Order: sequence, then structure tokens, then C-alpha cells
Amino acid sequence: MGKPYSMDLRARVVAAVTQEGMSRNQAAHRFGVAVSTAIHWVGRFEESGSFAPGQMGGHKPKKISGDNAEWLRQRCAEKAFTLRGLVKELAGERGLNVDYRSVWEFVHAENLSFKKRRCSPANRTGPTSHADANNG
Repeated sequence: MGKPYSMDLRARVVAAVTQEGMSRNQAAHRFGVAVSTAIHWVGRFEESGSFAPGQMGGHKPKKISGDNAEWLRQRCAEKAFTLRGLVKELAGERGLNVDYRSVWEFVHAENLSFKKRRCSPANRTGPTSHADANNG
């Protein structure tokens, strides 16, 4: 994500429109910004008296927390699961709409994942009797 434009540029664009009587389109071309940007800055200035940029980024709390997190930990310990299945279970049983990525991040952070293994015979390549195993 890019940085916000400087306050100096914002001030010059807004001043050109509000003090010099330029149109937003003319000010945008003069200062090399998009017309929509000039419109947005002047509109913000007229509404609030400030053309400062809004907050960018920040911490977003996790959806899977508290009781939902505890339920998910217990559910993962009980039986095998798939992430897509957990998404459906959270939506159906808990009423919590989360996406695949959120469930994956939770399961990964809690070390709840397991490795799937293909079914195979118990002694696929092993010796056929105890006598063979002891002799070589």
C-alpha cells in the first residue's frame, strides 16, 4: 500500500479550489493528481475543515476468539477435520461467518493441524513371520 500524499500538496490543491476559484478538475491537472483525488480532498475540507488523510491499516481483531476459539480447539481434538468443514461447522453451529484463511491461521497458530496419511496395509513390506525377522 502506498503512502498518502503530503499535507503540503493537499493544502495547495484545496487552496487553489477554495481561495483561487479554480475548478477541482483544473486544480487536479495543475498539481498532477487525479480529478477524483482533488474532489475527495476538497469535499473532506468542506465537511470537516481538514484535508488530512484518514487512518491507514491498523490492528483488526480476530473473529475466532473467546468461546468460539475454545469450541474450535475442542472440536479439533475430538476427531479429524478439514478446514472447509470447520468453516461450515462454525457458520452452522456457532453462527460465525469466517473464511478459509481465518480458520487456517487459527489452526496453524494453535498447532492443531495433522498430516493426512493414505491407508496402507500394516505390514506392506515387513517380514512375514517372527522367525524371518530374527534371522535376517
